[in-house]
Amino acid sequence: MTGKLFAVSDLHVAYDENRSITEELFPGSDEDWLILAGDVAERYEDVEWALRLLAGRFAKVIWTPGNHELWTHPQDSCTLRGEKRYLQLVEMCRGLGVVTPEDPYPVWRGDGGPVTVVPLFLLYDYSFRVPGASTKEESLRRAHDAGIVCTDEFLLHPDPYDGRDEWCRIRVRQTEERLAALAPGERTVLVNHFPLVRAPTRVLRYPDFAQWCGTGLTADWHKRFNAVTAVYGHLHIPRVTWYDGVRFEEVSVGYPREWRGRPAREPLRQILPEPSASSASSGGRP
Repeated sequence: MTGKLFAVSDLHVAYDENRSITEELFPGSDEDWLILAGDVAERYEDVEWALRLLAGRFAKVIWTPGNHELWTHPQDSCTLRGEKRYLQLVEMCRGLGVVTPEDPYPVWRGDGGPVTVVPLFLLYDYSFRVPGASTKEESLRRAHDAGIVCTDEFLLHPDPYDGRDEWCRIRVRQTEERLAALAPGERTVLVNHFPLVRAPTRVLRYPDFAQWCGTGLTADWHKRFNAVTAVYGHLHIPRVTWYDGVRFEEVSVGYPREWRGRPAREPLRQILPEPSASSASSGGRP
């Protein structure tokens, strides 16, 4: 196997400029795999369009949802909410041959492998609180007072759970059980829309937003589950950081207003084989 494992997130294809970027994503070989780490789009039809397009190009596509796929948008023909919406997205992916967090974890056997690629769906539990806030309620109140409120509070419904934090805790417990069943020493690429540790959120322009960015319950997963790389998005701050010797890849494209002001870069990030510190990703535009 001579292909490469690439990753991208936060395509947000409702924007015409981002849809054009998505249309220009091509593999470098017939054996390349692609990780989609969430926030493909908000509307069901747009998610399906992007996944169908990319599944037809890459040898394997692995998807995990972001918060935007889980919105029940007023302009969306799919009116399902919460867990039912997520499961409908899973069935759509399976019909396209796309791997989801509910499927057996695929094993990358190309250069840098074997490595088990683990798509995670974990959400957040408001544990990345505003500094000084002792409770979720206080942290949310302070964010509201500051005018920093995630749209999830209005469009990401947790049905049938009491809240997004309860849904998160259930997902973490279920996923932890699956990960614990991996063979001892089995190397992984952990893929989640949200960062597994809080540290990447320290550079957010609006620190109050961190409470919608993950959970402290996964703070040691990159060590416990033998990650060679942790892939995430959501923050729209594409970069590479290292925690406990593990490479964390933020692979977001983000909104046009954000990426227009940055130096040009290929949207696809090479995950395996691990690129040298000085090399750039070679995938992306034809």
